[in-house]
Amino acid sequence: MTDHVVCRLDEVPAGASKRVSINGRAIAIFNVAGTLSAIGDRCPHEGASLCLGRVTGVVRADGPGNYRLEREGELVRCPWHGWEFDLKTGKSYCDPTRLKVRTFDVQVKPGETLAEGPYTIDVFDVAVRDDYVVVSL
Repeated sequence: MTDHVVCRLDEVPAGASKRVSINGRAIAIFNVAGTLSAIGDRCPHEGASLCLGRVTGVVRADGPGNYRLEREGELVRCPWHGWEFDLKTGKSYCDPTRLKVRTFDVQVKPGETLAEGPYTIDVFDVAVRDDYVVVSL
């Protein structure tokens, strides 16, 4: 792994995000309550910038109108279609009890491949050294 100094710490205050580039690769830096996270800045669904997304917590539903926040600030929601990804693991998050999507018939033809989930995004190690944010790739 190689360390890359990407910005000053004060450029990403608590609650903010910043898009940086390392060797042409877009990386989103998030500061959630003082904890830094770095992820690949591209939603695998349609390629939207995750840096423009909203950081949220995990909401659970025990029934209609009965919601509770279990974990705060661990997910980034894609600004395009709302897909959510864990800032620590990069995995997509979905609570099947609340999910309702339209379904379509699928045909598989010889020689063709289909995209498979679960979808993930790249996650990188982040450190602060002398007031600079350092990302390891």
